Amino acid sequence: MKITATIITLNEERNIARAIESLRCADEILIVDSGSTDRTVELAQNLGTRVIEANWRGFSAQKNWAAERASNEWILSLDADEALSEALEAEIWSLKKTGPQYDAYTMPRLARYMGRWIFHSGWYPDRKIRLYRREKASFVGSFVHESVQARGRVGSLENNILHFTCDSLSEHVKTVDRFTTLAAQELAARKVKVPLARVIAEPAWTFVRTYFLQRGFLDGPEGLTIAHMAAFYTFLKYSKARNMS
Repeated sequence: MKITATIITLNEERNIARAIESLRCADEILIVDSGSTDRTVELAQNLGTRVIEANWRGFSAQKNWAAERASNEWILSLDADEALSEALEAEIWSLKKTGPQYDAYTMPRLARYMGRWIFHSGWYPDRKIRLYRREKASFVGSFVHESVQARGRVGSLENNILHFTCDSLSEHVKTVDRFTTLAAQELAARKVKVPLARVIAEPAWTFVRTYFLQRGFLDGPEGLTIAHMAAFYTFLKYSKARNMS
């Protein structure tokens, strides 16, 4: 079982070394960069990775394009702001020794938000397929929130991908603005009608679900911020979609 780890990047000098250094279980690390103007490419090359520069195609298409250029059959897809935990890396080493019994594997993702690990708020375990045989799985999703769709048997790994999200509220606001635009574009492309009642009611429901039903209150002040920002995300997404229709 030989694995190529793939990471797509754009101006990720803050994160890229941490991601690469967590991938000792990979037989190849492939970076696909879409025009970084910082030290992302330099840092990646200094750490011995293979770097390809390519135009941006969208999240799913870019990740699938990277997988097509991998030297190995098995793909371990990581985002630049993620890293394998030591326990997950050891679990993948063990899988390589025993041999895979499935065509794709899910793993839980644990997020660090404003200095705190988030175990509730709908953010954990947030299982994702990230290790897969490329003939049996690929990324889907045209605009935002891409995910791997498997066409074979799916197993599970038990240890965490670590996701290093926003360090500050201002960073979170910028992220929300960017991704709500993409989400609204997706709704507009699908010709989804967004009534005003949905713009009013759904953000409130999102807050209640995140903070109370998904126990965001157990994540402390950060959990309250996450619930507010989730409601804000919902409001912006639908408001932007109405403006695009």
